[in-house]
Amino acid sequence: MLPWGENQNNRRSKTKANKPATAMARQGLARLNHRQKFLSAVLGAIAFAGAVSTAQASGQTVTPEQVEDLQKQIRVLEKKLESVRQKTFLNASAGYMPTKGTFAPPDVLVSMKGGSPRICTADGFNCVGITGRLHFDVGGYNYTPNSAATVPQDLQDGVNARRARIGLVGKFARDWFYALIGEFGGSQDGSGTINNAFVSYKGFEHTSIDLGYMKVMWSLEQATSSNNITFMERSSAQVMAADLGAGGQRAAVGVISYDKWWWAAAYLTGPERAYDHSLRVPYSAVGRLVFTPINTDVATFLFGGEVLYLADTGGAPGVNDIRLRERIELRIDPTRVLDTHTIANVDDVRVLSGEVGGAIGPFHGQGEYFDYSISRSGGSDLHFKGGYVQAGYILTGERRTYLQHDAAFGGVHPSHPFFWDMAGGIGAWEIAARYSYMDLNDNLVFGGKQENIVVGLNWYLNDNMRLMFNWVHGTVAKTNLANQDLGAKYDAFAMRTQWAF
Repeated sequence: MLPWGENQNNRRSKTKANKPATAMARQGLARLNHRQKFLSAVLGAIAFAGAVSTAQASGQTVTPEQVEDLQKQIRVLEKKLESVRQKTFLNASAGYMPTKGTFAPPDVLVSMKGGSPRICTADGFNCVGITGRLHFDVGGYNYTPNSAATVPQDLQDGVNARRARIGLVGKFARDWFYALIGEFGGSQDGSGTINNAFVSYKGFEHTSIDLGYMKVMWSLEQATSSNNITFMERSSAQVMAADLGAGGQRAAVGVISYDKWWWAAAYLTGPERAYDHSLRVPYSAVGRLVFTPINTDVATFLFGGEVLYLADTGGAPGVNDIRLRERIELRIDPTRVLDTHTIANVDDVRVLSGEVGGAIGPFHGQGEYFDYSISRSGGSDLHFKGGYVQAGYILTGERRTYLQHDAAFGGVHPSHPFFWDMAGGIGAWEIAARYSYMDLNDNLVFGGKQENIVVGLNWYLNDNMRLMFNWVHGTVAKTNLANQDLGAKYDAFAMRTQWAF
């Protein structure tokens, strides 16, 4: 496409059409040049002859001064003639001068909004962009078992690429959106796998129909992006509930609808990615409903509830079992300190939860409670519970905005991004604290009771980079049938370097 909106064929045809016109203009210019020279000679001869005749008639001779004066007159006449010649040429050739058409917009538009490369058609109906994130953790543990029977006996310091994702996101035909994202990190570094592979239809206002491997928007913490969570890890109670039938990287089909004052979603979910599909597939039904009675630019307040019903645990034919286990809200050492081991003969699992959250100015807080009920055939039913409460304050005055399409809080965008030179800002600084607990002890199941206090400091250098510092102080209370103390206490220190676009 040419800059002025003509195609190449039109340009060639216009060029051919202009060739005869240009030749005609040149021929006209040549004729005018000959006429100018001829007229100049004639004018000079007439002037000279007139001067000589005048001199002879008066009986005088022609002086050099008279000849010079006549030459000046000739030069003046030549200048006037040149001016007439130029005007004549321009008038004659004006109809043949090529003109530039109106500038047409390009076929595609390229942008780097938020640091993400994106290409869209001029009408905005089709787009493709690159997205990625790297969460690189480093840290260490001060872990003390209560007895020699405690498992594990130690936790290992080290590093972990908690998340290392890269992929494509975009839309087509205006209303269809998609994502294809690979994961090359995780709780343990390993080979690449699918993180997201789904398609969404958003032709209805404030409504989305999703299908594929995706993050199920269940619970307030789960709906918050891992790029925006306040601490390095979500609470243990939330993670274990989501692992039953919601969470990320799970096959699902669902519908989300929302407005300014409410948000609702319902999903039918299947297995997580990398599931052994030679086994019977588990499936669940999950739902979330949120109300936002206060939703302004100054303050936000929300409350809601969730339900998760695991109807079939999957596994080998004729075997229904589950296992609940979790770490100490860090992933550098992937060893679980909470573990129910296998719970067999499970008919179904139900999780009910409630959530509340709010933000005003630089302050934000939230909490959730989870109630687990496990029905078993040939055994007693089980009941577990857990939850968390947390709060944060942004020292530099920024605020966390409420994202209506997710029913969750977004990230922090520094008002003065950090640069090393004196002209740069200091970024945004945030302090936060959380208390969480999870109780997996019930009716001869000794999974352990975990209590954690997490203190965090977040430094947002710019919209794409964040440094996180977490201190986790916690205990695990655990026994067995012999009433041995299998618990432990610990302190852990960790830092995350986060880069996302």
